Amino acid sequence: MRLRDASSADAPALAAIHAQCFSMEVWDAAAIAALLATPGTFVLLDEDAGGFIMVRAAGGESEVLTLGVKPAARRRGIAKALVLSASERAVEAGAAVLFLEVNAANNAAIALYKGLGFGEVGRRKDYYLAPHGMREDALVLRASIPLMRV
Repeated sequence: MRLRDASSADAPALAAIHAQCFSMEVWDAAAIAALLATPGTFVLLDEDAGGFIMVRAAGGESEVLTLGVKPAARRRGIAKALVLSASERAVEAGAAVLFLEVNAANNAAIALYKGLGFGEVGRRKDYYLAPHGMREDALVLRASIPLMRV
């Protein structure tokens, strides 16, 4: 695994990864570049596997804006490594907690996050667009950081 900071020059590659990871509400390169330009936002990119995490840190808190690993590289611990590394970076930026939203139907992601010490603190009804025009809830999860590497 080779993690590095991504920049706006990486936006097209990040958008391509995002498109492979999410079937609905895919972020294009312009949206990713705009988010990268906001204060406190950083992206860690795994150049080997094609995965990345985008986080924004401000006011002592941080939030995972998106996390994606190409389907062919999943179930190898890449997402876990990205979350752990991002939590350390968020601490360096002054954050003490990390929030994220996850689709309530995404059992694999929920298991990952709960295994890292995240707990449910809320639910956003009909937050995600789902196939066939349906909507799905998001769970709001929170963890104190840095996360423990075990």
